[in-house]
Amino acid sequence: MEVLDTTVVNVSLPHIAGNLSASTDEATWTLTSYLVANAIILPMTGWLASTFGRKRLLMLSVTGFTMASFFCGLAPTLPFLIFFRVIQGACGGGLQPLSQAILLESFPAEKRGQAMAFWALGIVVAPMLGPVAGGWLTDNYSWRWVFYINVPIGVLAIFLTQAFIFDPPYLRRESKGIDYWGIGLLVLGIGSLQIMLDKGQEDDWFSSHFILVLAVLAVIGLTGLVIRELKAEHPIIDLSVFRYRSYAIGTFIMTVVGFVLYGSTVLLPLLMQELLGYTATHAGITNLPRGMASFLFMPLVGYLTGKVDARKLLAAGFLATAFAMYRISLFSLDAASSDFWLPLAVQGAGLGLIFVPLTTVTNDPVPRERMGNATSIFNLMRNIGASIGISMVETMQVRRTQTHVNILGEHVNPGNPMARQTMEGMKALFMSQGKDAATASRQAYGAVWGMVQQQAAMLAYNDTFRFLAVMFIALLPLVFLMRKPKKGGAVMAH
Repeated sequence: MEVLDTTVVNVSLPHIAGNLSASTDEATWTLTSYLVANAIILPMTGWLASTFGRKRLLMLSVTGFTMASFFCGLAPTLPFLIFFRVIQGACGGGLQPLSQAILLESFPAEKRGQAMAFWALGIVVAPMLGPVAGGWLTDNYSWRWVFYINVPIGVLAIFLTQAFIFDPPYLRRESKGIDYWGIGLLVLGIGSLQIMLDKGQEDDWFSSHFILVLAVLAVIGLTGLVIRELKAEHPIIDLSVFRYRSYAIGTFIMTVVGFVLYGSTVLLPLLMQELLGYTATHAGITNLPRGMASFLFMPLVGYLTGKVDARKLLAAGFLATAFAMYRISLFSLDAASSDFWLPLAVQGAGLGLIFVPLTTVTNDPVPRERMGNATSIFNLMRNIGASIGISMVETMQVRRTQTHVNILGEHVNPGNPMARQTMEGMKALFMSQGKDAATASRQAYGAVWGMVQQQAAMLAYNDTFRFLAVMFIALLPLVFLMRKPKKGGAVMAH
């Protein structure tokens, strides 16, 4: 429910803008506000759980998320909607690490893979289903239903949490001192970084004074946060979990996985809708094999995780996903909808092979009482990786398109026989439709220029997908630097 809300609103932005008398640029703050609040709360979840009690925090998070969703749906103005999106993001920030920590602690080591398989289904499949569900609800009902669908699920979750979730005995509530400096630096650093990444491409990055100020604030905030947390007596984020080698490497790998997963999730619909002319629904259906393959593969991978070295499954997942990205990088403007099915199914299966073993191996050495803090940082880094990925692929796509337009444009001139022949053919076509020679000539130039831009955009997509493939291949050596996870028995408390 919480991860779905990071992408479900994307498709509805034009409708939200029109309905609330705002521009589309102003409406994008409904996305940014959610992501910023989410990113700030994520790393604090471990500390909040030990301060207020984990069950109480989970109940508050689900209740707040559900109520905020309801008020988002009622929103009469854009500021009202953004205010409740901030509350929704803040309450939602705790749901991922809390649910993951509860599952990792509730199951013995040999069953953790299966538990993580069902948990990861939501994390991987939700961002892919978001645009499809959002588009369908907006087209058939109203953008407000994108928020209302959370309410019945949230109410059910509140009752189930109350009935079945209990705090383990070693998770005692501790009323320690509050690290105000840590909270302040966290809000400054993570908030500035998230807004910078979200608005960077829109404002042309460092040519914008606003983005430059955000970058400086992010560096000051995050550097100050690390120094403060290493010295603080009661840190808001316990960075000492990075002493575990597998955890440190796994968290870095998850950051890159977030980069590629969300980067490709943004690129594929753009490629399909802007260049290949698909409708939103057609693009959603074409992307379906990826979600379906993840959905079917993850329970199987969960079963295998306890029996096969999880690092081998992880390596296979990287190779499969790199192959899928490389395969898409060979497409041309003639690509049919069916051409996407195999590489997307392979990518979906590959993500299943990555998420479950990676979560299990990364958190394997962490003692149970520190699991909440460890999962908070792990999920934060995936979200930061996702934000960097979305920003970077969009920027790369625009810049590479400009480069290819220049390269292709050099060859489209009267001195090139092929170009001249194409121009003459088009001019003749327009003249046969009743245009005079001068008008037909101008239209022929316009049509050829459009073809150059289309081909340049396609080549830029190819470059970007190839770059994502190389990123996954580069991660392979890191997998075998992680320790082999324990096979059986519950992980002993510290």
